[in-house]
Amino acid sequence: MLQLPKNVWILAISLALFMSLSVFMLFVGGIVGNTLATSKSLSTLPVATIVVGTALSIIPVIRLMSMFGRKKVFLSVCLYSIALIGLSIYSILIESFILFCFSSFCLGANVATMNQFRFAAIESVNTNQRTTATAVVLLGGLLAAYLGTEIATLGRDWFEVDFIGSFVLLALLFVAAFVLLCFFQPAEKFHEQVDKSKRPLIEIIKQGSFVVAVGAATTGYVVMSFVMTATPVSMHLMDGFSLENTKFVLQSHVIAMFLPSLFTAMIVKYLGLSRMMILGVILLLISVTIAYLDNSLNSYWWSLILLGLGWNFLFIGGTNLLPRSYNENEKFKVQSINDFVIFGFQAFAALSAGWFVFNYSWEITMLSVIPLLVFQLLLLLWWIKHDK
Repeated sequence: MLQLPKNVWILAISLALFMSLSVFMLFVGGIVGNTLATSKSLSTLPVATIVVGTALSIIPVIRLMSMFGRKKVFLSVCLYSIALIGLSIYSILIESFILFCFSSFCLGANVATMNQFRFAAIESVNTNQRTTATAVVLLGGLLAAYLGTEIATLGRDWFEVDFIGSFVLLALLFVAAFVLLCFFQPAEKFHEQVDKSKRPLIEIIKQGSFVVAVGAATTGYVVMSFVMTATPVSMHLMDGFSLENTKFVLQSHVIAMFLPSLFTAMIVKYLGLSRMMILGVILLLISVTIAYLDNSLNSYWWSLILLGLGWNFLFIGGTNLLPRSYNENEKFKVQSINDFVIFGFQAFAALSAGWFVFNYSWEITMLSVIPLLVFQLLLLLWWIKHDK
């Protein structure tokens, strides 16, 4: 792991700083939204609009990277994020729920950019280091789990209006990210032989490797986002758990999302990508079962821990299977379709989470994701049988 190029470590730390925004908004977005919104059922809308903004920004962001390179886009988005955080602060000061949701929506471009870090890491190493490079970059999420929630609570009471200081601290993280990414240098390509022919998109999409890769990552993100977005609302606003308890559960969840990355390469070596993804589906099924059966703090904690583990196995599995479906000159096209599908469905999950949990209860929210998990399990079993 220590033999990886410098670029991979720069991307890992930068991803932690970028991802802090997602963790931060997950933690405080619903709480601020509950303060500003006219209806409690709309309280998670700021969290959902980030995901919608992510889905709509993916293709433009990847298009810009294909034109100007990853580094210029990474640096530009740092400055863009600082400006949007300022708009978020202004919206809270004037108590405008619509403007707060708009700023959250625009911050989706930040998340769309952040999700390209894993592909930048893959491009910085040779083929047999891809899984390790992806895992190391995603380990940045461990730092994000701490930073995103800690700056939220640390700066909450700095000013007369709650959370203004928290947003100021968030902006400073992107100043640090900008400085760090100045040292990022696009690496050489490690593709010994590249097929220069361009295939029709439909030919790429019809491949089993593409379908399984996109399906696994999408399922992991949809279930994770749906349950995770609903958790602060259910815990803090409906069940009355303290902000500290809610923060502890979310921090533990984000740590569980990324800590397994230390062992992912070993897991892939012994289980293979397909079986690792099947294990991910099983962990998600256990997670929602625990959450359905009990609303205690321990149940929330165990459920969110397993939710993070399941997401990790599905997302890393899908990310590393996807390159099998495209050639070097097709990467931006295929990566944009992959991420658009993932975050388009995640946007729907995040948008519906608050409404669902308020109108149908936490228990029904958990039951609603089981059909998707069963479908993905069957798809993976089919893939193991036909991937010869």
